[in-house]
Amino acid sequence: MRRPRPVPFRRARRSVARGATLMMLACGAGHAAAAVATAEAEAACSWPQYEAWLARVVQPDGHAVDASTPQLQTTSEGQSYAMFFALVANDRPSFDRALQWTRANLSGGRFGPDEARLPAWQWGRREDGSFGILDPNSASDSDLWIAYDLFEAGRLWQEARYTQTARALLSQIRANETADLPGLGPVLLPASHGFFQNGLARLNPSYTPVFVLRRLAQEDPQGPWSAMAASTVEMIRIVSPHGFVPDWVGFHVGQGFVVDPVKGDVGSYDAIRVYLWAALLPSADPLAARLLGTLGGMRSVIDANGAPPERVATVTSAAQGNAPVGYWGALLPYLRALNDPQAVGLAQNHLAGDFAQARYYDRALALFGTGAAEARYRFDTRGRLEPRWEGACQSANAR
Repeated sequence: MRRPRPVPFRRARRSVARGATLMMLACGAGHAAAAVATAEAEAACSWPQYEAWLARVVQPDGHAVDASTPQLQTTSEGQSYAMFFALVANDRPSFDRALQWTRANLSGGRFGPDEARLPAWQWGRREDGSFGILDPNSASDSDLWIAYDLFEAGRLWQEARYTQTARALLSQIRANETADLPGLGPVLLPASHGFFQNGLARLNPSYTPVFVLRRLAQEDPQGPWSAMAASTVEMIRIVSPHGFVPDWVGFHVGQGFVVDPVKGDVGSYDAIRVYLWAALLPSADPLAARLLGTLGGMRSVIDANGAPPERVATVTSAAQGNAPVGYWGALLPYLRALNDPQAVGLAQNHLAGDFAQARYYDRALALFGTGAAEARYRFDTRGRLEPRWEGACQSANAR
């Protein structure tokens, strides 16, 4: 067998050096490609509207301020949304700050695994200039969302304390903010007191997203949550004869639904969320098609007029006013679910505008709507949150 010729030392050294150089170039190219891939992932997974929400609405200590109100109010609703968006963004520090502020300022420090006092719904500047609770009554939609946020934070971030606090809160919601109405079934009362008197219950159709109820039913299968999902959809069907939902409705035990004695039949800033929640419900949910099929009125008026109205008289379908930009955010998933590309384009054009002066509520609706449309999150048929960061964005979005 022919032996290979020996390589002179100097030539071998040049060969090794050349090989090392090529290896370094290859490694450099690999690092460059990895850096480009990381930059692309970060760009794809960044959430500019969330960053604007933090900068414009959420204070460094974790409370969301509605600067359009004279009291510079913070509501339990705002806190529940701040926690949800932080969870979608995988922003645990912001989640914890919002939770801690809520515990200290809305629940008197009594908000943890062993005890969860229902948060006061409104905090802000008092007449004497000091800041504190303005109305100690609860707001059940916010409480429901906070419980949901905590359950999902416990599951996604694998933190038992969140889950335990959620269970303590859910027990309080069940005991103080629900009722079983003959002829309708279990409902969520808007607060712990003041909304069920003399056989008349005042209800808000936007307070009970079906996907939230699905998730709560997983944690509390003996509770009213599954039946409440069915009664919610039935309520919306009955009170929306022209496909428009009212903000508030009345239910007389023994008589059924009536126009709300306080707010009337108007559908506006509360009801706009019903279209959003309906569109976020997975199509495979048994109630999804029925719920979405009840809500055709808003699509019809947009197709006819090129814009949603600010207010609708739901009994007659008379519309008035120009909707703020937040309505377009709430309606974007709804219009996508109804496969209306022209209306979707209108919504996207409006949402592409400047949000520099947008108020808290418009920003919240836009984050819900555009976040879903951009596939930053979705819900499964059990109501579980599926954030994008569970996959490709996990490392890019971790804070």
